[in-house]
Amino acid sequence: MFEQFTMQESGNRGQVGIGTLIVFIALVLVAAIAAGVLINTAGFLQSQAEQTGQESTDQVSNNLQIVSAYGNVNTDADGVDSVSIVVSLAPGSDDIDLNTTQAQAFREDDTTLSGEIDGSQITDGAVISSGETRTITLDDTGTGFSSSLTLDQGDESEIILITSDGSQTSTVISAPDPIIEAANNDIRLD
Repeated sequence: MFEQFTMQESGNRGQVGIGTLIVFIALVLVAAIAAGVLINTAGFLQSQAEQTGQESTDQVSNNLQIVSAYGNVNTDADGVDSVSIVVSLAPGSDDIDLNTTQAQAFREDDTTLSGEIDGSQITDGAVISSGETRTITLDDTGTGFSSSLTLDQGDESEIILITSDGSQTSTVISAPDPIIEAANNDIRLD
């Protein structure tokens, strides 16, 4: 029932066991290193995904709404010599600093005006919060525009505002034809 082993057989058997043990320990070490690499990679990817998700959410949710647009009738009463837009926050938006907002205006005559808004064109401060409105005058004093946005009777222009988060809002404004208002009066453009 029981077999007896000689010293020589048991010596060989012990060497095979040590070899197996060394291979087993090596496999455990390799698996532990691989698991550590996978855990590190998963943590890095998770933090990167959270950051990308937050940036995407900000881009979609931190947006402006254009409430209205008006212009000042020029001295000849045949056009608008400056355009102002009234903006508010879109629902769910965080506060937006208008000093970091880009403005672009595309006119029918293929004139494009583009620049960054600064505080000299904004009424009541540059940071807009929920429930507040701000008026932005699109002229050459602070936007970096080469000239003020002007419109003749019947002219149209598309205005696009781009926040620092990358969200965009646009509106098309047009000067009435004919302009009935007296010079130096404001006229609604949208």
